[in-house]
Amino acid sequence: MIRALLAALLLTTPAFAADMSVFVRNQRSDGVALELFSRDSEKVWPGGDKVFLIRPGAKKSVPISCEPGEHICWGAWANGDDSVTAGVGPDNDRPCDTCCFICTEHSTETVDLAE
Repeated sequence: MIRALLAALLLTTPAFAADMSVFVRNQRSDGVALELFSRDSEKVWPGGDKVFLIRPGAKKSVPISCEPGEHICWGAWANGDDSVTAGVGPDNDRPCDTCCFICTEHSTETVDLAE
């Protein structure tokens, strides 16, 4: 009986979200828009049809809340011209081996956007 109760509690306990940061360095001469996409769910950061805007030459730390172990990829494009892309692009549909990371509590992932 106690085992069944403990199992039920474990199954009904919500998973906790991990808070981490993504540090973006825009080394380009133009401003960029950036979104983060979960590979494990439909989650997008910042979400709500918004993007993170990073000015030319700027550095920006973006806090996110994600599920520990969740695979996250970034997509960036020239602000105002989504034909100039990096990472998985604005529609999360481009192949990219080096633009994904795993959600880890209290960690920082760095994204360098070069010319």
